[in-house]
Order: sequence, then C-alpha cells, then structure tokens
Amino acid sequence: MGTALVYHEDMTATRLLWDDPECEIERPERLTAALDRLRQRGLEQRCLLLSAREASEEELGLVHSPEYVSLVRETQVLGKEELQALSGQFDAICFHPSTFHCARLAAGAGLQLVDAVLTGAVQNGLALVRPPGHHSQRAAANGFCVFNNVAIAAAHAKQKHGLHRILVVDWDVHHGQGIQYLFEDDPSILYFSWHRYEHGRFWPFLRESDADAVGRGQGLGFTVNLPWNQVGMGNADYVAAFLHLLLPLAFEFDPELVLVSAGFDSAIGDPEGQMQATPECFAHLTQLLQVLAGGRVCAVLEGGYHLESLAESVCMTVQTLLGDPAPPLSGSMVPCQSALESIQSARAAQAPHWKSLQLQEERPPPLLPGGPVCKGAASAPSSLLDQPCLCPAPSVRTAVALTAPDITLVLPPDVIQQEGSALREETEAWARPHESLAREEALAALGKLLYLLDGMLDGQVNSGIAATPASAAAATLDVAIRRGLSHGAQRLLCVALGQLDRPPDLAHDGRSLWLNIRGKEAAALSMFHVSTPLPAMTGGFLSCILGLVLPLAYSFQPDLVLVALGPGHGLQGRHAALLAAMLRGLAGGRVLALLEEDSTPQLAGILARVLNGEAPPSLGASSVASPEDVRALMYLRGQLEPQWKMLQVGAFTPQK
Repeated sequence: MGTALVYHEDMTATRLLWDDPECEIERPERLTAALDRLRQRGLEQRCLLLSAREASEEELGLVHSPEYVSLVRETQVLGKEELQALSGQFDAICFHPSTFHCARLAAGAGLQLVDAVLTGAVQNGLALVRPPGHHSQRAAANGFCVFNNVAIAAAHAKQKHGLHRILVVDWDVHHGQGIQYLFEDDPSILYFSWHRYEHGRFWPFLRESDADAVGRGQGLGFTVNLPWNQVGMGNADYVAAFLHLLLPLAFEFDPELVLVSAGFDSAIGDPEGQMQATPECFAHLTQLLQVLAGGRVCAVLEGGYHLESLAESVCMTVQTLLGDPAPPLSGSMVPCQSALESIQSARAAQAPHWKSLQLQEERPPPLLPGGPVCKGAASAPSSLLDQPCLCPAPSVRTAVALTAPDITLVLPPDVIQQEGSALREETEAWARPHESLAREEALAALGKLLYLLDGMLDGQVNSGIAATPASAAAATLDVAIRRGLSHGAQRLLCVALGQLDRPPDLAHDGRSLWLNIRGKEAAALSMFHVSTPLPAMTGGFLSCILGLVLPLAYSFQPDLVLVALGPGHGLQGRHAALLAAMLRGLAGGRVLALLEEDSTPQLAGILARVLNGEAPPSLGASSVASPEDVRALMYLRGQLEPQWKMLQVGAFTPQK
C-alpha cells in the first residue's frame, strides 16, 4: 500500500537566537540533511509525499493543558529578550517567534501519518519533523521538545480511530519521560524506551528512568525502561534488546499500531549518545517492528545531531518501510556485558506483569564470565559510517519457481513467476547422487530451483520460493545447500521444518548452520547442528523463534538463508509467514523458501508476499509456552550459550 513521507519546509524556520551551547545542536539542517539524502538515494520519489498540516489546539489538548498551549501561542509576539527569559523557565528550551507554528506542524505531521495508515491510504511512513516531542509534558516544554508529537498521535489514534492497543517504541538515546508521564497509568499504551542512563548520571537525571519504573495503577507493566549504563552500545546490543525484551512483550500485547519515537542520536557518531550502532541497524529494528500490527508502523523523528549519521539512519529506516531488505549488520554480534546486565534487569522488573517472561526454571542462568566490555564511542564516526553498508537493488525482488502449471497464485505485481531452468546436463549432475531425484518431476523441480538459486547468488534476484515433490524434499535441500556453498555463499543458514535430516556428510566447518524445528528431541549435536521439537502453541513458537532461532541466526550472520518446509512440518500459514518475515532480516533478505509441491497455493502466495516485503498476518494474542517447550528451549540454551553469546541475553525469570 505504500509508504508516506510527511514534511513541511516551514519546520526549518526555528533557530537559536542567542548563544546557548546546549541548544545549538537542534538546528534546521537536521531536516534538510535528511531530506537531501532521501532525494539522493531516490527514496523520497518512492514515497507518498504529504505536506504537514498544523495540529489544531483541540488536538494539542489531547495531552497538553489549555494554559500551556496558550503560553506557547503567545511566543509568536514576544521579542528576543522575552523569548530568552521564558526559555530559561524550562530545561533545554529555546523559543523562537516561529516555534508555535513549527511545533503545530510537527504534531500535525504525526496526526496525518496516523490517519493515512489507519485509513489504509498507506501501510506505514515517517514524519520528518522538528521540534521533537518525546520529552514534552502536559504543561511543560523540555529537552528541545514543545508538543509531544508521538503522544498526541497515540491519543488521536485512540479517540478518532478507536484503537485499544498501541505500542510506542522510543529508540532515541534519551529517556522520553514526557511520554512515560502521560501514559504511565494507561494499559492501552505499551511504552518501551531504551536510553543512556549511566545509573542516573545522564540527562534527564531521573530516578524514574530506571528499569524498575514499570508504570502505575492499571498501567503497571505497560512502561518498559531499558537503561544503558555505559556508552558504546552497538548493533548486537540493540538487536538483543529487541529479541529478548521488546518483542516478547509486544507479541503478547498484540498492538493494533506501532508508533516509533525515532531518535537517531542513538546511532554512531552522535555527540549526545556516544553509541556505536551503525545506520543499517535501524533498518533491522524497523523490519522487526513491521511483523507487528499488520505492518502499521508510524515513525516520527525525535533526536539525531550528527548530520551524516542522522541522514544515513533516516534513509535506512525509510527504505525498510518501503519493503527493501535490510543490509547486513557489520561487526561482531556479541552483546557487551553491561548491555546483558541492563536487559536482564529490565526483564526481571517486567516479569511479574507479562506471561511471556514467566517461563519457569529453577533459577535464571548466570551471566557467563569473560563477556566483552562496552567501549566508549570515538569522537568522530568510524569507517562504518564513512562507508555505509548499501546493497544494490536486484532486478527482481522476489521470484516464484513452481513446476505445476495449473497452480494459480495471487501475487503482487513485482513478484515474478520464473519460467527458466538450469541446463539439463547440469541438473542431472547434481541429482546423480540422489535416487529420489531420478524421476522426471523431481528433476524438473530441481532444475527450476538451481536456476532460481543461481539468480540469487548472482545478485539478480533477492528472494525466492521453489517447490519439490515431497519424496525428494531432503535430497533437493541437500543439493541447494551444496550449490549455495560452492557458488558464492560464505555462511549458509538452513532452517528445516519437518522430517528433514541434516545431510550426513555436511562439513562442521562453520560455513553452515543447521536448525531443525520438529526434530525428535532437543539436541545440540554441535554448535552448528541444532534440533528442537516443534512447539505446541503460538507462545512456544514465538519463544523458539525469538529465544533460539533469531539469536543464533544473528550471531552466525549468514549471507544466504534456506527455509525448508518438509514433510510433516506442521506450520500454519501465518506461522510460516512470520518465520519467513523475521528471517528476511538476515543475509540482506536473500532467503530461499523450499516447499513441497502439494503445499497449498495459499502458503506459497503468503510466503511470496512476505519475502517481497509485506507484513505477515497477525498471530493474535499469543498463548503461553507449554512446560515441555520451555524445558526444550532452556536445555538448548544451556548447551549453546558458551558458543553463541547472543543467546545469553534472554535469561528467563522464574515465576514468582
């Protein structure tokens, strides 16, 4: 349905009128740099452009007091000295005669975006705004923020569109205490914020920014604070926080809309954050959020004060909203010790309020010694920012290679049904070791798969779906693995569901990671060969994906992913779609799904749409994992944590 980009050039009008080193970083160039980069990359042209409107005073009154709105309105007629005196009554605020107009545009942009998404005009979008909003409170400006743009948007979504569950994700490096104060007793708003905290020694210096601030009254458990107590948090730390804290709660909450307080001062190079997450990390965070709420994601700009880092991070977010695959993450995917401690602290604080964190065990596994230490960020961006990780767009985003001519699929216009096949001699050579591939129908299916796989390895096709007869599924998968490893893939991840055994002579050389879901028992036969039974319920399936599959996958960092749904795989279409959507974050989106020929056309169609960038269907409110699923997961985690540090983060808290 498309992506909206909401902007108005008038929001560049406000600027600092006097000397104030604290406020000088919030400048008009923040917007123009981001917009210029979007245009250079051809991303603005792909979006539905909306010119921001002013929010009405009635709309501002959804979260702000009439007296405060009146006070800000009066700044339009104040002189420089009066503006400076009024600004001094607030923390880190510099008013300008255009502040009221610009702040109304910023709030209005969020409202327009929410309306466009919830009426179905677009699927998602970004509001490129200033001033930011998440520090603003009911009757006070704070931290460059005048009106609380995201809070107003959330209240509007509830009032006008009748929503009952809204997830607000604040990845700005500062705590959005304004949003927390406005909704801390409201169970319809789940507010998640990570922020530089340093045990209360970083602005805004609030005790209620710590992990044990979880809301009050009916809102207990609906405020989730993840305080970073050291600088230097990087890609692994951010992804681990999503997998082991935010997403389990979000799936249990089952939001109807996701609002993002998208502050990019949490990116590398920013003087405020001093963190190390590269711009492409925000592509991954965005993609993980798109599996929620049917993909209805509205991002609203907050902070971000290094212009290059800000511009790149905005581009990464927008291209992911547009459905482009996320570029691979750079650096080691090993969370630092301080991040592990913060995530476990937040999980412990939230466990009494969320069933997904109450998986029982005798005791939480301790943090393993010898973990990495967070390193302080350099004053200037590293080469990771100087040369951002950009993937050239393949000529075909998604291709479907099926052999049955009578299968009719309902596919997006840009998904092609592949007609080509590998040369007969080449196909026969690959099939020769496998008796089950000797039959004509199996050989024909293999030829189509090899042709599709070569297109993916050559960069002509990004993702694909191929079919094989059920009797030849294991042999076809074996050929696909060997072909991938011999034709360019350096690290191949295979997620096999159903009765598919790992090829017996596949080398344990670190180039392939085999995960079999629906194995006979939970077993880590090596760090590269893992088997687990298929979880019995949705809650167990989510726990398996978030607590085992994705941590292993992000640690392994594959450049090709194979998803094989073999005989007896047992997945419903919506579960298969969710798995494919979440694995699409790996390998630059280079994912090949292998299905049985007798799979329903609906399954092939839904997987094609998800691999092409559409959101998976909602699972609904998740159930609790069964004790058997919990034991299997905990056993595997205990076996694998020493080798795969990303697993260590999600230490489950025992039920009280």
